[in-house]
Amino acid sequence: MTVFQIAAQQLAGLYGKNFGGKATGRYRLSSKQVKELLGRKRLYADDIDQLTRAALEEGLVLIDMDSFFVVLSANAFVNYRRVSAEALAAAMSGK
Repeated sequence: MTVFQIAAQQLAGLYGKNFGGKATGRYRLSSKQVKELLGRKRLYADDIDQLTRAALEEGLVLIDMDSFFVVLSANAFVNYRRVSAEALAAAMSGK
């Protein structure tokens, strides 16, 4: 098991824990906390990519917000509305 898979499992564990005034759910981590989680002094794009992939395997979405990271359930996006071909074409043509 890679450090990224272990970290993703730890992120999944946090998702189900009670903290920050909520029983479960989305949360944010600082870049410093992600470095600590991975045992790194610096975060590189490849580190974030690998952690993002590992998080997806755990059913989580990791979003890099530059100064912090957000962790959400991948299921949160299932019921989002879908863009129709017509709406996309109109947006692309500037209408």
